[in-house]
Amino acid sequence: MAVQLFDRPRYSPPPTLPAMGRFRVSSGGEWEAAVGYSRAVRVGAHIAVAGTTAARPNQPPAGGDDIAEQTREVLRRIESALNQTGASLSDVVRTRIFVTDISRWHEVGLVHGAFFGDIRPAATMVEVSALIDPALLVEIEADAIVGKLVRPLDLLPIGVLP
Repeated sequence: MAVQLFDRPRYSPPPTLPAMGRFRVSSGGEWEAAVGYSRAVRVGAHIAVAGTTAARPNQPPAGGDDIAEQTREVLRRIESALNQTGASLSDVVRTRIFVTDISRWHEVGLVHGAFFGDIRPAATMVEVSALIDPALLVEIEADAIVGKLVRPLDLLPIGVLP
């Protein structure tokens, strides 16, 4: 059942933006259409994975009240979304981690480190007052870039040397 939240026409991108360059991944969750988001979106080489939790419909979160287990499940879901866009964990350049109890940062950090190993994406971890369900302890977003590795010198204008 679709829920209409606003009395306005749906947004359409300007005609100068080609619709073909955008690939969306859906988890099939009931809220994606209602809220207007995708599990992941790939445009060109960039992939953005939406905030991901261990939530399950009509059940407690995967991992129960174990923050490390919830983190493992979240990172598995992120990996699955990346794979559906043609990317992998090795393409991740940034993660944002939201926890409801910052005193448990080490448990989350160890799982993050085990998943990413030598990839070592830029990462931020912050405490939030709550997530969408009180049983959820961690939410993670990820950004990935696929394609040729760019060396720092490739970013300089022609004729400019450090």
